[in-house]
Amino acid sequence: MENFTLQIGLIGVLGIGAQWVAWRMQIPAIILLLVAGFIAGPVTGAIQPELLLGDALRPLIGLAVAVILFEGGLTLKLAEIRETSKAVRRVLFPGAFLMWATIFIAARYIGGLDPAVAAVISGLMVVTGPTVVMPLLRQARLPRRPADFLRWEAILVDPVGALFAVFAFEAVQIIHAHHGTATEIILQAVVAIICAIIVGWGAARLAIWSFTKGHVPEFLKAAFLLVAVIVVFAATNVLLEEAGLLTVTIMGFVIGNSNIASFNELRRFKEIMTVLLVSGVFVIMTATITFADLAALGWRDLAFILSVIFIVRPAVMMPLFVGTSLPMNERLLCAWIAPRGVVAVAVSGLFAASMIELGIPDANRMVPLIFLLVVATVLIHGLSIRPAARWLKVTRKEPDGVVIVGGSAFATELASKLMEVDVPVLISDRNWYALRGARAASVPVYFGEILGETAEHTLDFGRYSSLLAATRNDAYNSLVCTDFGPEIGRSNVFQIGRARVEKERNAMPTTIGGRGLLTTEGGIDGLDRLLRQGWAVQKTRLSEEYDFERFKSDRPENTRIVLSLGAGGDLKFATDDVDIKPAPGDTIFSFAPPTGKAKN
Repeated sequence: MENFTLQIGLIGVLGIGAQWVAWRMQIPAIILLLVAGFIAGPVTGAIQPELLLGDALRPLIGLAVAVILFEGGLTLKLAEIRETSKAVRRVLFPGAFLMWATIFIAARYIGGLDPAVAAVISGLMVVTGPTVVMPLLRQARLPRRPADFLRWEAILVDPVGALFAVFAFEAVQIIHAHHGTATEIILQAVVAIICAIIVGWGAARLAIWSFTKGHVPEFLKAAFLLVAVIVVFAATNVLLEEAGLLTVTIMGFVIGNSNIASFNELRRFKEIMTVLLVSGVFVIMTATITFADLAALGWRDLAFILSVIFIVRPAVMMPLFVGTSLPMNERLLCAWIAPRGVVAVAVSGLFAASMIELGIPDANRMVPLIFLLVVATVLIHGLSIRPAARWLKVTRKEPDGVVIVGGSAFATELASKLMEVDVPVLISDRNWYALRGARAASVPVYFGEILGETAEHTLDFGRYSSLLAATRNDAYNSLVCTDFGPEIGRSNVFQIGRARVEKERNAMPTTIGGRGLLTTEGGIDGLDRLLRQGWAVQKTRLSEEYDFERFKSDRPENTRIVLSLGAGGDLKFATDDVDIKPAPGDTIFSFAPPTGKAKN
């Protein structure tokens, strides 16, 4: 296939297609990206990156990695580091450094790698990555404590491990490019690192100042930031090859810890860019692997990879957990689970190309080794996390949960019924008085702004698969649903009584807000009024003898079905555009007048 446009389109289809299928199947996307790239490259030859991009391949991968690391810097929040548990702080320091050093020893003496290659590849192997860990956590349904640890480790160690590799690579570049004395090498490395820090911090502060002072319009902010990342990356590389990676990571870190009003929009943009780049880079890097590269791997390489998975990770992690709040069963699980992800693959391809040009021995083994580690950890940990969690008795047995935004009598009634079948529920409101009914009914509450950063750091949103905006302010309900839509899925955010208007010009855009629920009852005030008239939220469990048709025949015509709870713990809301069809074994939650009778 020689058509340039067609190959680029195929890379996009394979990358995004793999991400979509992985989302539907709830498996790590990296598995399908790996399969797609391998089939398109070595197996069929449909994509040939070296012929397709030629000399531009390495610079383009470098730019993509720079944007990916910039995104990693944006996710590294000082507040999150301060608020994480003792175990997470220990993993950052000294854990990450100990992991790097221990993997280096294994790479050098078990894998037999050249010291320069061992130093760089060990830094990359520290990285786990949220793109791989998050889908595993959704599948395993872990309790909050181990899930939080694995989540924060993935987010915080992701850029740290990449920085280790950058530092090692800078040292290798200086040694092999200049062959100076030890003092000269150290001095140049220090100068380069200081310059990278200064340039990264300065570029970030300039961007923040430009945004907050209104010198850049809203529609240009995302584009401005993307161009700034590229320019800063390229400019710093003039001083020292690949020092730009450190610069953009620091730039992202500074911007991520600022309080600029446009950060949410920038975050959405960088998430889109990261998904596109990660997908494309992974397909391209997999396509560059040849059967000869794989055949060159020997028993020492396999022994090295297995030692990293089965020996190094547990041996380093278990001592770090001593004195923490994690019980032994959770320590064992957290010490075991560490799937490697896309960042390691992308950065390894960039570094390997440079080190091969410098003539460093074993540099050609870097990418195949990283691929082998990624495949092994994703398959081993992905297939074992649920059995291991069950065996260690750390699985979460509760079904999917619901966050209800807005305290009211109806919200309390619905939450109480959901709690009777062990569905996790949280009612949030900015008004302490509005939460009095929920507190009296022993319903978990959050007093504060659900959209605020404090809520993001305090609440375990992993417990909740759905959100119901039920305040008396329809515009605020739409704002909440719009904000949470990208996080938990737009099909999983709902709002009570979404306002209907006769004139289209006064209507709220369909892209804003959530799916309408109980829209004909006059909003939350109308629901509360019906409660005072004797209406009630009822739960009814269906069976083979008492099926859905029997349920409907026993209820008044004006009974409203709110949602159903499946036998597997999944929630389905009866929105305006969806008619749910509960099956035997499901539990229906309905809102019915006084004559309605519940069958439990």
